[in-house]
Amino acid sequence: MSIINRIIVQSYAYELEDFGASVMVFEKGGKTTVSKFVVSIETNDGQVGCYAPHYGATTHALAQIKEMAPTLIGRDAEQREAIFEHLKIAWRHFDKVGIAALDCALWDLAGKKYGASVSRLLGGYRKRLPVYASTFPGQKSPGGFDHVNIYADFAEDCLGKGFQAFKIHGFMDGNPKSEIAIMTAIRERVGDGLKLMTDPASSLPSFLDAVEVGRACDDLGFFWYEDPFRDGSSSAVAHKRLRDFIRTPMLIAEHVRGFEQKADFVLAGGTDIFHIDPELDGGITGTMKLAHFADAMGMEVQLHTAGPIHRHCMSALLNTHFYELGLVRPGDAWNGLQPPIFACDYGDQIDNVGADGCVPVPDGPGLGVTYDWDKIKKWETAREVYS
Repeated sequence: MSIINRIIVQSYAYELEDFGASVMVFEKGGKTTVSKFVVSIETNDGQVGCYAPHYGATTHALAQIKEMAPTLIGRDAEQREAIFEHLKIAWRHFDKVGIAALDCALWDLAGKKYGASVSRLLGGYRKRLPVYASTFPGQKSPGGFDHVNIYADFAEDCLGKGFQAFKIHGFMDGNPKSEIAIMTAIRERVGDGLKLMTDPASSLPSFLDAVEVGRACDDLGFFWYEDPFRDGSSSAVAHKRLRDFIRTPMLIAEHVRGFEQKADFVLAGGTDIFHIDPELDGGITGTMKLAHFADAMGMEVQLHTAGPIHRHCMSALLNTHFYELGLVRPGDAWNGLQPPIFACDYGDQIDNVGADGCVPVPDGPGLGVTYDWDKIKKWETAREVYS
């Protein structure tokens, strides 16, 4: 057996250029500091598994991991299901986002132990994954998506690069007219060349605003409509009502946490497509549970954001369409969400997408990626060791 005898949690920080106060805002010449972390799990027989979250590397996830890690010392590293259940119950008063990084490190460890990729362990059958471009939010300040035509130009450019689908994050100003203007400009520019989606990110202030934008989705032939109004996409009843007014399929549940809670949301009729985030919904174990649950009901899923674990999970799922390349913007070499710590050719940038509009599934042992540990050590801001 591989018994967990040490867990290391390293926090690190780095600086990004041409960003404003956050990685969601373009600002020429601006700089922002980004803080993330990496989890390493070691066992008594010399096995090591690691995972560095991308979008999910939040301070509250880190706080949960620091509480969870000591409870795993002495456990069998391959009993991922039992560990998942232990953490889910023990942290039942909280959103449990700390489970993901620990779970993914355990999957990485198992793959390395047996010389197999996580995709192979999951029964993956896809080697390349079709991608959709998921834009940065719009902004009123100069730069980035500061005009409707910039969205249309970028969509046309993505079409030329082989992308099959394109998702809008608009100005998020609560104005249905600005949302619809972007949607219309892109459809007119690319015709039927791209499947189009829009995500107001809960910015529309009222139910009727959501209906207005939803009906525009119908008229423009959008593929899905995501997280429209200010309930934060948390009310299954509200979204079931919205479905009575529009025809476009809705993608909801990104902001619902908890395996059972997300299942309840689906069973209550709150969505047409199930949104799952591997970094927030219990890692690889939680993601596959939810995806298989949806598949049993004939429902498709979409995995939120991008990363190695997303690729491995998607490789083994029949009931999903696209890999989300987010967040991207024109003329930018770095999307802001991917930590710049890879010592291999892994990447979630525009240039990493092939002419076929796809990205590869890493095929090395475990997660199949290599971290630049020298860089992480150089940027390290804190280290906790549990043994």
